[in-house]
Amino acid sequence: MATPRPNPGILDIAPYVPGESGKGASGRQIKLSSNETPLGPSPAAIEAYRSVAGSLERYPDGQATALRHAIAEVHGLEAGRIVCGAGSDELLSLLAQAYIGPGDEGILTEHGFLVYPIAILTNGGTPVAAPERDLVTDVDAILAKVTAKTRVVFLANPNNPTGTFIADTEVRRLRAGLRDDILLVLDGAYAEYVHAPGYEAGQALVAETDNTVMTRTFSKIYGLAGLRIGWAYCPPAIADVLNRIRGPFNLSTQAIAAGVAAIRDSDHTAKAVSHNDRWLNWLTRELEALGLKVTPSVANFLLMHFDGIAIGAAAADEALKLRGIYLRRVASYNLPNALRLTVGTEEENREVIAALKEILTTPLAASSACGKASAR
Repeated sequence: MATPRPNPGILDIAPYVPGESGKGASGRQIKLSSNETPLGPSPAAIEAYRSVAGSLERYPDGQATALRHAIAEVHGLEAGRIVCGAGSDELLSLLAQAYIGPGDEGILTEHGFLVYPIAILTNGGTPVAAPERDLVTDVDAILAKVTAKTRVVFLANPNNPTGTFIADTEVRRLRAGLRDDILLVLDGAYAEYVHAPGYEAGQALVAETDNTVMTRTFSKIYGLAGLRIGWAYCPPAIADVLNRIRGPFNLSTQAIAAGVAAIRDSDHTAKAVSHNDRWLNWLTRELEALGLKVTPSVANFLLMHFDGIAIGAAAADEALKLRGIYLRRVASYNLPNALRLTVGTEEENREVIAALKEILTTPLAASSACGKASAR
């Protein structure tokens, strides 16, 4: 019998698998797999969320007016050029829907965010991966991949899962090297954590060009991952396109209220940055002392490599899970022997280092534990 068939390319998509969570043998759980902030959301955001509980029968503001104006106020932007979405994932997908079709190509970097190829394939396009140089975006490699079929270039800066970035001068060199009809999407999901010299999230380039978009999220530093809030800063024509195809009520009333409070609580954001600065550096030193290679990161996570170590990333991951510690396997990012570690609370950071020290110094015991876990 004939059955409904999905559009070409859909069955080529590898489903996105989020970071794991669960409990170890002791019943405890330390989740460091999804780059969530250990400080949680602003208390003001929680209160704002609760304050609208009595009006759930009403549709939300379909323009997310209060949130767009709060974002514009904090970042010095034009509210009319801001489009809000259910996480930046929705906006990335909408951009692909609007500008990629069958036969088109979208470029991403070798270890780029997995949502990019999903968005490209969903719309009948072909993902094209440009090699990175030492896990850092290579502008020349991206430009070398451009063809007559290229429609969009997706660039996470900083990148996930590597935590590396390129300076604004390189981003501008990329933009200058692309045709005017190619859309450059700058994904700044971790921008709030970065204060490295030369870094710029992209809002200035968006203001100066008609073919660049910057996306941002409330899921990371603002601690609102559960509410799904993202935003894009766009040229007016592209903002108009996104507003035509997005859902009419794609942000809930609670999300809008909490987002406004979160972005205006600068003290809470500053605490999150300060905490991350301290423990990112501490974790890097401790991991390197264990003999692990760590990719320098400006985000709220670290990529650790198990090359040359007695136990591989997969076995270490299983051994950690038995202890209730969940990191992120990144084999789907073409990094089969690495794990990504989110910066956690002080207690979580110290516990994961202690666990890794035990696992790496007794690899046979760790391997045995992994075998038992696999047999369950």
